[in-house]
Amino acid sequence: MASVKDWIEGARLRTLSAGLSPVIAGTGIALWLGAASFPRFLLAAIVALALQIGSNFSNDYSDGIRGTDDVRTGPPRLTGGGKANPKTVKMVAFACYGIGAVAGLALVALSGAWWLLGIGVLAIAAAWLYTGGKHPYGYMGLGEIFVFIFFGLVACAGTTYTQAGTVPWQGWLVAASLGFIACAVLMANNIRDIPTDEQAGKMTLAVRLGDKRARIAYGLLCFVPVIAAVTFVPTVNWWAFLYVPALVLAALNTARVMGIASKKPAQGLELIPVLRDTGFVGLLYAIATLLAFALA
Repeated sequence: MASVKDWIEGARLRTLSAGLSPVIAGTGIALWLGAASFPRFLLAAIVALALQIGSNFSNDYSDGIRGTDDVRTGPPRLTGGGKANPKTVKMVAFACYGIGAVAGLALVALSGAWWLLGIGVLAIAAAWLYTGGKHPYGYMGLGEIFVFIFFGLVACAGTTYTQAGTVPWQGWLVAASLGFIACAVLMANNIRDIPTDEQAGKMTLAVRLGDKRARIAYGLLCFVPVIAAVTFVPTVNWWAFLYVPALVLAALNTARVMGIASKKPAQGLELIPVLRDTGFVGLLYAIATLLAFALA
């Protein structure tokens, strides 16, 4: 029987900053526009975190019943590790989706943007179909595309829109930047799992690129958003220096992934801290956006 610790591990807390970061940044843009709303921020955060946790549990369930997690480099999963009944894991995943749906409905009602309900339905479908269903897109190497859309554009720009009713170009660029960083989180995870995913027939983008090119792609995904922050200088002036911590951490992560300092790229379990710290890059980027635009 799975312990509380096992369920917490199943939620993959180390990755949750990827869901919260776009909400923080989107609220920063709304604050700059003079339209920030704490209740709407809170609802958007619940939506993002509930869907991400739900996705993590549904991935645990789907990969587990397919046998993808039979041999893992990372921590054992609830389903694949035989720690919990697969049906229970699936029910928990759908309960998380339900929480996200209720919070999303409240957010849409407050904002009056009822057309966003359709986007919400697509977000839940994307969370499930990453590894669920007959033709999971995560097994086709399309995971990064959907992560970019829903953890970047939808989560960040959507947060700004539900508070301000509009999204300026700066908001779209921040949304795209955080989408790239979220893709880097996924890439770090999938680089770690290349040997086992390939064996299980899970053709992630990392598997398709191969280890060396996947690591180069990781570096690009981390640095493009930070470099993009330079375009904010005319808007936020010298407050742009707040993005420096994100740049430094992105550089350190890339050095570990590429083996620049140690001359040996991080492998297997060594990539778990990179996975966590890549999420922190997004969080630092989001906090920088919130502060820089609030103080501009």
